[in-house]
Amino acid sequence: MSPDEIKSRIGSGLLSFPVTHFNDDFSLNLKSYREHVAWLSGFGAAALFAAGGTGEFFSLSPEEVGKVTRAAKEASGDVPIIAGCGYGTELAKETARHAEAAGADGLLLLPHYLMEAPQEGIYRHVKAVCESTGLGVIIYNRANSVANAETVARLADACPNLIGFKDGTGKVDLVRHVTAKLGDRLTYIGGMPTHELFAEGFNGVGVTTYSSAVFNFVPKLAQRFYKAMRASDRATMDEILHRFFFPFAVLRDREQGYPVSIIKAGVDLIGRTPGPVRPPLTDLKPQEKEMLRELIEKAAA
Repeated sequence: MSPDEIKSRIGSGLLSFPVTHFNDDFSLNLKSYREHVAWLSGFGAAALFAAGGTGEFFSLSPEEVGKVTRAAKEASGDVPIIAGCGYGTELAKETARHAEAAGADGLLLLPHYLMEAPQEGIYRHVKAVCESTGLGVIIYNRANSVANAETVARLADACPNLIGFKDGTGKVDLVRHVTAKLGDRLTYIGGMPTHELFAEGFNGVGVTTYSSAVFNFVPKLAQRFYKAMRASDRATMDEILHRFFFPFAVLRDREQGYPVSIIKAGVDLIGRTPGPVRPPLTDLKPQEKEMLRELIEKAAA
């Protein structure tokens, strides 16, 4: 897809990021992954992120990102695939090349590795990655890589293929400054962990879509909530929040790293065999997995 095409597509509906499937020895299980992506592609996602944060991008090599992206493209039908890239500038550019060669429709640029950086450094990093690829690029504001509104505007002027801004900071004032300054130049995506807890508030400042982690294993529920949010149907949102998302968040917060681990556990509980999380993450404990099973059953009911 061209940058303009993927920009339009990601703003048209709910997004999600399939977990990356591994075998017990932590090698890629691309067969199971393709089956999961093919299944998810039947539930109306506007696009799927391959090797994103919930896809354990941080534990994949650039070559593996390419393999995962290619597998997702083979299975997703008409659903676009946006690949993750990140770390330092040269490694991000290398990963972007692997993803582009694998057929990705766009790139999600995750935070650079480890170091805090000034705004000029963030600008140079993002610009270099954009210039290394013909794909549309989404900048992900999160953790140690938070571009302010002025930097995002500079990047939008310098990089025609910068097409999206994803927020994982939760800083509504910053996001509102970006949306007010950039207008429809970018598509705005919510990227907080379990963003459904934040979706209504961010919708009010111009973030009209988001990536849903639970779409991995309860896609119908995720779509029902998204449609209620877009329709300002607070009664439906409140019902789903109380029945599922609030208790889900309590379980998710029992251990560091569980925002990824709990999604993989949910995929396993519906019979999609995603395998374990790679270290340094840890899988849910058996009793926690049973608690998640009960939540999924309530959601199905």
